[in-house]
Amino acid sequence: MESFKESGIVTKQAHVKIPEGMYEEEHARKGFFGRVSQLYHEQPPVSWTNIEGDLKPRCLPPVYGDQLKKNNFMPILENNDCIISVGNFTDSYKCFFRNADFDELFFIHDGDGKVETSYGHLEYKRGDYIVMPRGTTYKFFINSPTKFLRVESAAEFEEPTRGILGPNALYDQTAKVTPEAAIGSEQDKDQYVVEIKRQGRISAVTYPFNPLSAKGWKGSLYPWKISIYDYCPIMSHKYHIPPSGHTTFVAGNFIVCSFVERPLEDSKEGVLKVPFYHSNIDFDEVLFYHQGNFFSRDNIEAGAVTFHPQGIHHGPHPNAFKKADEKEYTDEYAVMIDTKFPLNPTKWFSEVELKDYWKSWM
Repeated sequence: MESFKESGIVTKQAHVKIPEGMYEEEHARKGFFGRVSQLYHEQPPVSWTNIEGDLKPRCLPPVYGDQLKKNNFMPILENNDCIISVGNFTDSYKCFFRNADFDELFFIHDGDGKVETSYGHLEYKRGDYIVMPRGTTYKFFINSPTKFLRVESAAEFEEPTRGILGPNALYDQTAKVTPEAAIGSEQDKDQYVVEIKRQGRISAVTYPFNPLSAKGWKGSLYPWKISIYDYCPIMSHKYHIPPSGHTTFVAGNFIVCSFVERPLEDSKEGVLKVPFYHSNIDFDEVLFYHQGNFFSRDNIEAGAVTFHPQGIHHGPHPNAFKKADEKEYTDEYAVMIDTKFPLNPTKWFSEVELKDYWKSWM
């Protein structure tokens, strides 16, 4: 059972009517799912003057520039539970692919086309999430240059429980799209190659026929897609909903959340509109910025990635507080990945990152 205590200057309700001249910090366990306390400071906990060492907020500029090779996925952050990669494809896959190591989640930042799978075909477009179960054979066909965010997971991607919100919350089940059974469209080749990823290595298996040959399927395991534009955010005009309220997928030791356009909280209720300062000591936080005006961050563009590791505070930039009262609506779209265990930046991440990002709060 929770055992809430209080001492000193506090608010009656977290994130609401913060005392004049004070800054609220949320100190929480298990991301936003565990025990929590709010602390009230006279100075923002991000007003540092220097940071020495590796622990600091980190940021990639828009990742689909010239530094990212085309028609390949580039890992940026990884641990034993997941690998986060970005990809910029102008050409269709040359071979079929099957991931025997991980389930996969694709987010389409831009572009359109289709993915043919052993279960049938799925058309995709900007804003789509595509869930690809481990062991599924598939091939992406690119209609227009496609910018991917990909998350490989050691566990399955599952949907969050809706609880008291009911089964139609977040998105209606009919908003999910599943493939209609169909064989592969390519039927004029002498050979068809399936590249299979197993223990991080690729094996190539060649067939004299298109391996997407199933004419029917049934069961509870299959690829599916949902659009971020169909996601219905939980809202309150009197309370700032924590990121956990925007959970879209739950996997082993990490979650994926969708931040979408929504009305902001009501200023006359004294609600903190911008995200509160926090140090969720049990989770790393990754944000991929999809589109819109990211008013809680200065100088962040679509396609950028921020990485806030466990143990260092983060929250809105100073200018966000000045802009907040003027705004009644946010048009930002972003994908957040929160991991229980620390993520390791790849060599490419360290080479491309904005080295002075941590200074942006100063």
